[in-house]
Amino acid sequence: MTSAQTQTNTQARSQAQAAVEGVSVKPTARVEYSSRGHVAILGGPEALEFAPSLQARHKTTVILTHGEETPSTNIISLAGRGLSIEGYLGNFTLSLGDAGKPNHETLKVDLVLDMGESPIVSMPLPPPGYLVCSSDHTSLDQAQAELAEMIGTFEKPRFFDYDASICAHARSGQAGCNRCVEACPADAITALAESIEVNPYLCQGGGVCASVCPSGAIRYVYPSASDMLNRIRALLQSYRQHDGVQPLLLFVAEDDVGLITDIPSNMLPVPVEEVASVGLDIWLSALAYSAQQVILFDSGKVFSRVRAALDEQLRTAAEVLRGLGYPADAIRWADAAQLNAECGAVMPTFQAATFGGLHEKRRAMFMALDHLFGAAPSPAAMVSLSVGAPFGSVHVDANSCTLCMSCTSVCPMHAVYAGNERPQLLFNESQCVQCGICAAACPEHSITLEARLLADPALRERTVTLHEEEPLACVSCGKPFATRSVVNNMLAKLEHHWMFQNERAKRRLQMCDDCRIADIVDDPEAMQQGFIATPRQ
Repeated sequence: MTSAQTQTNTQARSQAQAAVEGVSVKPTARVEYSSRGHVAILGGPEALEFAPSLQARHKTTVILTHGEETPSTNIISLAGRGLSIEGYLGNFTLSLGDAGKPNHETLKVDLVLDMGESPIVSMPLPPPGYLVCSSDHTSLDQAQAELAEMIGTFEKPRFFDYDASICAHARSGQAGCNRCVEACPADAITALAESIEVNPYLCQGGGVCASVCPSGAIRYVYPSASDMLNRIRALLQSYRQHDGVQPLLLFVAEDDVGLITDIPSNMLPVPVEEVASVGLDIWLSALAYSAQQVILFDSGKVFSRVRAALDEQLRTAAEVLRGLGYPADAIRWADAAQLNAECGAVMPTFQAATFGGLHEKRRAMFMALDHLFGAAPSPAAMVSLSVGAPFGSVHVDANSCTLCMSCTSVCPMHAVYAGNERPQLLFNESQCVQCGICAAACPEHSITLEARLLADPALRERTVTLHEEEPLACVSCGKPFATRSVVNNMLAKLEHHWMFQNERAKRRLQMCDDCRIADIVDDPEAMQQGFIATPRQ
């Protein structure tokens, strides 16, 4: 790149960054903490020694995990008991011993300073107000300064929104998607029977939950995906309008912005709360908006479970891009040393997409994919993907499916559904998130999943008939009421049942509800047996 173009790119980047500032971002709700400074210090002799240095501003209680107790009213000896900690800044509960036993006691505090060899709270991202500290002077001075700042009332953004109606976590006792629970480094997400629950006081804005959610049930709202897309679109539009070329989009955590002082003139930084807060929908949209690469800045501080979740999404992105005929590594990680290196291939130049920010995650992904499909010179209509991708099909074994419709009642996205006029199982692939709940719910084990992307929108949006049968008519009145496979399955299951050992009782299984009840009433033997209704499968 010539020096003149480098200067033009630098000026275009400045203009683009200024343009982004004019894009409004919808505010989010706030989460409030209140701390009066009561701190529990966990440890041995070192905790006893450090406690007096805090007492000028804090109320301290030492939980003595080992060593000899000294005379003090603010010391609780663990004395071999177990210790568990729950809560967050201003609302910690320490539980010592076994609940319901004489050795059990609880302590409510605002802050916890853990000086033990192994922290009691072991999640990668501890709750606000929980500090881990060694006994060296530098660490103690830092802990003292941090604790001094944690007295009072504090606010932070509520980083997420959640729509349980499209959550693919579970339905009717069948387990499905667990990505957000597994990826959250703060353990802020709890799996419930039919949904999840996010603790806003433990959530610290990592955003990986929203990035890995296949349905968009959990959304990042600081900023929202729609606001983020509008900012990216404005950034790239302005950069192009001011004659900038080959734009490379760099997502960088706000805390790491200072590490990227020397970058190429065509690299456009996008500061975000955490790199994990942007995922497949944002990456693909950025490419559709004309970014020639999407780069995730690797500071080396990304938690392993978060990195694993993002790497799985990057694998899906690479497979999709390769299938569309684009460079598979156009979306990639890069550390500080790699920002100035020629790493990864760039996207070809094509007319940028103009769609605005969208609130629905899957709609945003498909808008981006449709644009990339239309701009690609020779895209595949169908792209095979690795298991775990959020796109795919379901297949039904027609020989075993009885059209019981168990799958339709549990599908969180209504990708599989019943026909209106006939016994049919229908499917729309654009809605399927590959959660597997339908397969788990099928009593005949007739359903299998296939991870893939129908890149051609005409194919993806069509309704497909997975299985259908002719309706079976009631042998008494002739009204259609079931399918032959359902009735045959019922006859087979009840073959040895004592209530169905004569031909009249078996014939009732081939009647509609009204005729079945009428026949029972007219059958003295059935009435004597108390046979009022057909046993369900």
